[in-house]
Amino acid sequence: MMFWTVWWVWAAAAIGLAVLEIVVPAYLFLGFAGGAAVVAVLFGFGGPMAAWMSASLPLTLLIFAVVSLVAWVALRKALGVQRGQVKTFDTDIND
Repeated sequence: MMFWTVWWVWAAAAIGLAVLEIVVPAYLFLGFAGGAAVVAVLFGFGGPMAAWMSASLPLTLLIFAVVSLVAWVALRKALGVQRGQVKTFDTDIND
């Protein structure tokens, strides 16, 4: 059995990425943590999807990448820079 087919490896990766997000707050690693958590759930519950994923590493990585991208976009929309939050200056303070 390969390590990438074990659910707890993906869960540990999700937890590690979530902790890394605390150290480097940029909403980048949290999307990857969400992708790893979804893959862990898919492997944990088994079923036909887990059987397809365990037979193919590229399929597993594709699911991880797509879910991570969707999670990152959703987090960026929800927690990113809101309209009017960024302050711009038209004049120099020294003038």
